[in-house]
Amino acid sequence: MSTPTATATRKEGRSEYGVALLLLVLGAWAVIDGLSLTDTSSRGPVSAKTMPVAVGLLLVAMAVLLVVDLLRGGRGEAEGGEDVDLSHGSDWRTIGLLVASFVANALLIERVGWPISGAILFFGTTYALGARHYVRMAVIAIVLSVGSWYLFYLGLDIKLPVGLLKGIL
Repeated sequence: MSTPTATATRKEGRSEYGVALLLLVLGAWAVIDGLSLTDTSSRGPVSAKTMPVAVGLLLVAMAVLLVVDLLRGGRGEAEGGEDVDLSHGSDWRTIGLLVASFVANALLIERVGWPISGAILFFGTTYALGARHYVRMAVIAIVLSVGSWYLFYLGLDIKLPVGLLKGIL
């Protein structure tokens, strides 16, 4: 007959095997998807296939190493709660505000453009995480969203939607 402690220990180990399985599936998916890419614009030894295949192989290697560690008796440490009070539950208000900020960004990005939807995202995120200096938050959110738009548009040649600010930026 097994003791409750032995049963609990066996059940705790299953989640770590689940993580290893997830890593293996994601790694295999990345490798297969990376190998199916067409290589029309490579200018040297590094092609579009290189990064997805490399990341996929690293994920598969991590999955294998995690399973080997688990089979040898290794277990992850329980969270110590160094900067988190583990006696309290989740802060659903903060989580809700963060989700609302991300959803607002996703819904508004095509309509109003990245500079405005990004500013809403950055402002909402800082508000959800406890900042209460509204003017400073707004200025930083605008600078970050416009700055990241210029970084993507000019630096990386990725055309994020400009939306309502077309002709201004």
